[in-house]
Amino acid sequence: MTAVLFVSLLICFVLGVPIAFSLGVASVATLQFASSLPLTLAAQRLFTGADSFPLMAIPFFMLAGELMESGGISRRLFDFAHALVGFVCGGLAMVAVVAAMFFAGISGAAAADTAAVGAVSIPAMIRKGYHKGFAAAVQSAGGSIGVIIPPSIPMIIFGVVGGVSIGKMFLGGFIPGALIGGSLMAVSYFLAKRAGYEREKFLGVKAIGRTFFGAFWALLMPLIILGGILGGIFTPTEAAVVAAVYGAIIGFGVYRELKIRDLPKILAKAAISTSTVMLLIATANIFGWILTAERVPQNVAAYLVSLTTSPAVLYALILVWLLVVGTFMETSASLIILTPVFLPVIQQFGIDPVHFGVIMVTALAIGMLTPPLGICLFISCNIAQIQLSEIIRYILPFLAVMIAMLLLMTYVPDIVMFIPNLMGD
Repeated sequence: MTAVLFVSLLICFVLGVPIAFSLGVASVATLQFASSLPLTLAAQRLFTGADSFPLMAIPFFMLAGELMESGGISRRLFDFAHALVGFVCGGLAMVAVVAAMFFAGISGAAAADTAAVGAVSIPAMIRKGYHKGFAAAVQSAGGSIGVIIPPSIPMIIFGVVGGVSIGKMFLGGFIPGALIGGSLMAVSYFLAKRAGYEREKFLGVKAIGRTFFGAFWALLMPLIILGGILGGIFTPTEAAVVAAVYGAIIGFGVYRELKIRDLPKILAKAAISTSTVMLLIATANIFGWILTAERVPQNVAAYLVSLTTSPAVLYALILVWLLVVGTFMETSASLIILTPVFLPVIQQFGIDPVHFGVIMVTALAIGMLTPPLGICLFISCNIAQIQLSEIIRYILPFLAVMIAMLLLMTYVPDIVMFIPNLMGD
C-alpha cells in the first residue's frame, strides 16, 4: 500500500496536479488498487478530516484578515511603522518588516501578510529608489512571519492534528516572531547601507502619536484575541469569531472605509481562501490515515531512534527534512502529514510538543521563501512586476538569518517556551 501511495503522489506532482488533489488521488488509488478496503472510506475520512471544532477558527480568521485588509488597516499599520523606524538607513525596508509583524497579529497567514502589506510597502520602496528585487525580498521575508506571530493558522492546524494546546502555541510564537523580525530589520539595515539608499527624515514625535492612534484599533485586535484565550473567556475558535466581528465593527463603524457593497467580495475571498485550506486538510486526512494504518509513523520513529539517542542530533535530522519539504509542499499539507510522523519521536526524546510545534511551523515558513513553492516570493514579485530570477540574490541573506534564528530557537528552547511556561498548565 505504501509504495502505491507514494508512487501515485509522485506522479501527480510530476504532472503538476495541485497538492490537495494529489493527496486525494494518491489515497483513492491506494484504496482501489492496493487494498481491500471500500472506497466509501475515502468519503468518510474527507468528512471527518474537516469536521473539527478547532478548525472552525480558520474561516473566521480568514474573514477577519480580509475585513481588516479591506478596511484600510494595512495602510495605517504601514504609516505607524514608517513614523517609528522610517528615518533609519534603509528605513522603508525596516518599515515593511515592522508593518508585516503588526499585520501578522491580524491575518495568521503568510500569503495574506505579504499581499496586504506588500501592496503598500513595495511601491513605496521602489519610488524611493530601492531596487525592485530588494524591495520584493524584504517584503517576502517579512510576510513569512505571518505564520509565526499569533494568531497563526498553521499553529491551529498543528494543535488540532497533534492534540497540542493552541493557546500555548500562540504564546510560544511571540518571542521567535519578534526575534526573527528584529534580525530581518538588521539585515535590511546593512544591505541598505551597503547599497547607499537615502535615509528618510524623522517625522517627529507628533507623527508617531498621530499614526499610533490611527492604527490603535488594529493593534488592539491581537491583544483582545490572546487576552480572551488566556483569560479563559473564549476558546481559540471563539476568538476567531470575535476577531471577525471586531474587524467588521472597526471597518464599518470606526474607520468607515468598508461599505455594504464590499461585503460580497470580502466574503467570496475569505470563502475561497478557506475552501483551499479545508480541502487540503480533508484530503490530507485520508493520506495520513493510510500512513498510520501502514505504521509509517512508527517505522520512521523506530528508524530515527536507531540512528541516534541525542535530542540535538534528532532535531538536526528533522530540521533538514522540514527545510527540504517546505520548498515544495504547502505548509498546511506538510503539517497534517508530518506531525503524526514526528510527534511520537520527539516525545520519546522528552522534547516539549509546544516547542516542537513552533519550530516546525517556523521551518516550514522558511519554505515560503524558496522555489519552487515560494508563495511569498511569487506574491512579492507580482507586486513589484519582476521575474523570480531578479529576487533570488536579494533573498539569500534573509534566508541565511532566518535559518540561523531557527537553529537558535531549536537549541535554546527557552526562547520559545519562556512565555508558555509562565502561564503554567
